[in-house]
Amino acid sequence: MSIVIESYKEILYDNEKMETERLILRKSAKSDAPDILEYAKDVETVEFLEWSGVKTVDEALNAIINFHWSNPGIWAIELKENQKCIGAIDIRVEPEHNKAGFGYVLNRNYWNKGYMTEALSVVLKLCFEKLDLNKVEALHYVGNERSGKVMQKCGMKLEGVSEQSLKIKGVYRDVVRYGMTKKQWSF
Repeated sequence: MSIVIESYKEILYDNEKMETERLILRKSAKSDAPDILEYAKDVETVEFLEWSGVKTVDEALNAIINFHWSNPGIWAIELKENQKCIGAIDIRVEPEHNKAGFGYVLNRNYWNKGYMTEALSVVLKLCFEKLDLNKVEALHYVGNERSGKVMQKCGMKLEGVSEQSLKIKGVYRDVVRYGMTKKQWSF
């Protein structure tokens, strides 16, 4: 099992930087701390995340050092036109099941512009073409249908709703699950 895990990590480290038409997905830098603070202190942006966000630049810097840097498969989302970090996306590989889950956050000032769909598309390509995973799955909470629309635009299929499945920030949330297999990706 550890050989498989190391193989996945090696591929993730080899793909620490990926580009799309408008974005660069890359490892977070200390200089991203003010941009991370900008979106992570916004209550509306982090409302549906398990993460409560940050309140200071130092907390943002700690998140970069202790979370972003210590885990392969976490990318800052940089807008090419102004080199601004506008969010983050990550994958969590489950080698024993040959699948991954993912999560993302985007600065509210950049919603409804197709940026997250663009970022997720390149991450899905990595999952199926380089990591050779069989399945990718994700969830969102009822009330955060924007996240589900991103998944749908990338070709993911609705797999079901689980009522009051998770307690996030003291609230029981209904969970909407999406998935895509490698075979579905290939079409």
